[in-house]
Amino acid sequence: MIFRVARHTSNIEKLSHFYTSILCFEVLGSFKNHDNYDGVFLGKRNENWHLEFTQSNEASKAVFDDDDILVFYPNSQSEYDQILENLKKHQVPILEPKNPYWKANGICFEDCDRHKIIVSHLKI
Repeated sequence: MIFRVARHTSNIEKLSHFYTSILCFEVLGSFKNHDNYDGVFLGKRNENWHLEFTQSNEASKAVFDDDDILVFYPNSQSEYDQILENLKKHQVPILEPKNPYWKANGICFEDCDRHKIIVSHLKI
């Protein structure tokens, strides 16, 4: 089974740049003007998951709760360290997560749509 998280955005280019430059995701595919939708698939090659972001002439109305988070577990210490370096380089603020578990077990930040992301060192 392959897992995909699909989300609508009002700025697909900015969001794509965020995920590729901060989390080192790759563009796995994209489409233009598919029934008035543009889309991009982002993730890591040879994994069984990816994110899909779409954009259309309708603005995104998404409102995210502080507990609506994407959690990523880097595969190595070097991958984790690279993400931390990218966050600093791009001056992405580190936030305090609402859930106390993530305060001890991850770092929290937001993408440019204000959706929270946790990167955890637990699986390294």
